[in-house]
Formats: sequence, C-alpha cells, structure tokens
Amino acid sequence: MQLLAIECLGKTLKLEGSMAGWQQLFWGNDCVSQISASANNDKFLHQFSLQTEHGEIQVELNGALQWQPFALQFKLLINSELVDENTLTEKDIEQRQVVQGTKQPMKFSFIGMAGLGLKLFKSAKVIKVLFAAGSLAAYSWLFSIEFAIALIFCLVFHEYGHIKAMKYFGLKTKGIYLIPFVGGLALSDDKINTRWQDVVISIMGPFFGLILSIVCLVGYWLSDIEILAGLAVFNALLNLFNMLPVLPLDGGHVLKSIAFSINSRVGIIACALGAALGVYVSYHFGLALLGFLLAIGSVEIFFEYKRRHLSELLPLNPYAQIVSILWYVITLGGLSAIIWLGGQTDNGALSLPLKILSS
Repeated sequence: MQLLAIECLGKTLKLEGSMAGWQQLFWGNDCVSQISASANNDKFLHQFSLQTEHGEIQVELNGALQWQPFALQFKLLINSELVDENTLTEKDIEQRQVVQGTKQPMKFSFIGMAGLGLKLFKSAKVIKVLFAAGSLAAYSWLFSIEFAIALIFCLVFHEYGHIKAMKYFGLKTKGIYLIPFVGGLALSDDKINTRWQDVVISIMGPFFGLILSIVCLVGYWLSDIEILAGLAVFNALLNLFNMLPVLPLDGGHVLKSIAFSINSRVGIIACALGAALGVYVSYHFGLALLGFLLAIGSVEIFFEYKRRHLSELLPLNPYAQIVSILWYVITLGGLSAIIWLGGQTDNGALSLPLKILSS
C-alpha cells in the first residue's frame, strides 16, 4: 500500500510497503530504492542520486514505521539538508484521497461504446426508480404486495446503514439501488484507504438490520401485531445471510479485513478457533445450514489471508481487531437469536427461517 506521497524536486516521491516488511520508493514513475521483506524493518533508510545540469543531487528518506497502531515518522534530506519531516497516523491515511491510475487513450469499439452507455444509464437517477419498481413487481409476483413492500423496506434500511457509514467517513455516495431477485446495493464515488473503513461500512448494513428486527420484535410484544413479528424474523434471516464469511457478502468483507490485519500466528490460531466454535455452536442448536456456510466461508477467508501482504489498505490495529470481532459476533448472535425466538412459536410462518437454517 502507499505509505507516503510528497513533492520532491518537481515530482512526487511515493513510499510503498506492506506488513511483510518490503518497501519501494518511487520518484515519479521510477523505482529509485527498495528494501526486501524483513521482520525488523521498523526503521528505514532510502538513498538515491539524481543527475542534473547543476551536478549530482543526493536524496535521502529515512524514518520509523509502526504498523499497529500505524505511525510513520519520516525526514527528507536533499544534499544532507532537511527539507521536509512529519509524522503520519491512521487518520492521515484514512483521509487521503485515492488517486486513480493514468487513463489510457480511448479507442473506438462497439463494446467500449456499449459499456460507456451502460455507465451513463447507471448514473441516471431514473435507473433507481426502474430498479425499485422492478423489485416491487418481482417480489409481489413471488409473494404478495404487502410482503414485497415490507421486504423492500428492510433492504432499504439495510443499505441505508452502509450509506450512513460512508458519509461518516466523508465518502461521496451514489445512493441505493434495488436489484430484483438480488437485493440492494449502496454505491460510493470514492474509494476507501483503511481496513477500518471497510469493516464499519460493511457491518453497518447488517447492524441496522439487527436494530430494525429488535424494534419490530418489541413492537410485536407490545401490540401483538403479527406482521411485525414476521418482519422481525425474515429481516433477521436476510441480514444473517449477509453476515456469512463469504465474499462479496458483508460478513466476508468484515472477516477478510480482520484476517488481513493479523500478522502473527497467535492471531490466526485464535481466529481459526473462533471459526470452529461458531460452527460447533451452529450445529449444537440445530442450525445445520448456517454451520455449513460458516465452515465454507471460513476456509475461503483463510485462503484470502495468504494474500494479505498484497493489500493496499491500511490494516486494523489490535484494538480495532478486537472491536471488529466483537461487533461481528454480537450482530451475528443477535440475528440468530431473533430467528431462534421466532422458531419457538407455533406459527408456521414465523418458524420458517429457523427451519431453513436447520435444513
């Protein structure tokens, strides 16, 4: 990932590196220095020389790097004279604007024009209305108009959780798209810089879903309106599947960010034991389908973990790892508990989500 970008002699000096320890220093588009992977790269020193019409110029970038919590101290010297120094933290990385790569000249092609037309169509507000109408028609055809409206409300509330998190981090949003037979999608114009942003944005959808289910369940207990209980359990089922550790679901993003931030054997062993415990608890309560999907998803996340040093996002610090794990477990457990409560009633419709997970 990009650790540093500062101006130096008319070009951008960029420092890139990973938790594995390797670093590369670029002056413009040219790699001028690199450090091989090592477990003891807390301090670094990059040196290179430039030939100019006024003679040779010596450039030195040195400093100290700490990954968790993130802190980068650096000094830039030109011909032994200090020209820049600073200390960067996770907040600085989080607020950094992601720079897109250089765009290639456009060449005419029918496929390219079709793709451009699709992008323009997607950017229009009318597509949101069309997708929403299509979703309402599709779910009404499958179920009923009342259930379709309730389901769309749940989807919108879930996606609003993602939008709320994006706005919290100052990201520009495109809004919510409802896709028939698929669900919903919250889009952003900006890209994220840190794993913490990925965790919060991903988990806020299911967490908002959990809040909605709790409110509906309390409303049912107070009013005895059965449709509120149905909304609570089916909304919980919808969000529970989103919490599975399978990419590109929300739970997959959360656990991938946690796995990519762990840089020790103790941490990965703890995650493996936690995954095994989750599978055991699922089977213990008769949730066979949930346990199976948790097991499959955990294996997928483990293979993704091997690629963690290729990530361009700043990893979670130890405190954020603990918060993310607890947040995930509480949300997953809360949704499962609501489904389990619905399954204890004599109402066949309310117990259907539990039967699905027990299959």
